[in-house]
Amino acid sequence: MTYIAMKPQVELISGGEIAEATGIPPHYSSKVLRRLVVAGLLVSSRGRTGGFRLALPADCIRFLDILLATDFKPDSNHCAFGWPRCDRDHPCPLHPAYSELKRLFLKWSATVTLADVLEDKSALERFIGRAPESP
Repeated sequence: MTYIAMKPQVELISGGEIAEATGIPPHYSSKVLRRLVVAGLLVSSRGRTGGFRLALPADCIRFLDILLATDFKPDSNHCAFGWPRCDRDHPCPLHPAYSELKRLFLKWSATVTLADVLEDKSALERFIGRAPESP
């Protein structure tokens, strides 16, 4: 989504370009892009000149929206160790720290938008300059 948000929004970006630029395998990238279209975060067009663009302005797309569209489940009972029962009354060794990490991550993802990340030019330059990984 960040890669797409970096492009002019009149331009459609092909799935192949997105996969190559982000280092995500094309088959997996295609599935994720489809979920983002279904969630109303991307617009897609088929055909030789087809591709994807944001369906909303970047300042209206929170990272939580993206995560939820791609099957992220903010389950407060998920255990860092994978224990079936982990809560305040039956904590795993990492429960307090992991609970705080999840709380902060959810707060971050619910408040930070694609536009917020686009404003961080140094992070964008590192992302743009990323070379595709070798097979």
